[in-house]
Amino acid sequence: MNKVMLMGRLTRDPDVRWTQGPEQSAVARYTLAVDRRFQKEGGVTADFIGCVAFGRQAEFAEKYLQKGIKIAITGRIQTGSYTNREGQKVYATDVVVEEQEFVESKGASAARPPKRKTEPETDDDGFMNIPEGVEDEIPFR
Repeated sequence: MNKVMLMGRLTRDPDVRWTQGPEQSAVARYTLAVDRRFQKEGGVTADFIGCVAFGRQAEFAEKYLQKGIKIAITGRIQTGSYTNREGQKVYATDVVVEEQEFVESKGASAARPPKRKTEPETDDDGFMNIPEGVEDEIPFR
């Protein structure tokens, strides 16, 4: 039996790509930082495990997962090898995701910084500043 269960945080946003051909399918890759249960003093505190999701699971990852979010996954270990550009054989081990789910509530994840890089400027009363000359672009008046 080949079954893996992991719980950890994404180290970065998932990298999602689409296959070519008449029936395109999504492939998402991400890394989970999984805390070690026991640690040696001054030693490593987490393992970084590569995960790959296909199809609907990959689409879910693209839509809902982002860096820092805590998830639990189940899947299977898959090993493989390839030859890199230098002619060296490289061995790879990934977890193929079969199920993934959120572990934290929205309230707990709200403490994380937002996904966008910059916050809009606000007045003292908390309303967003609207730049000059955009009145024509506003859908209401």
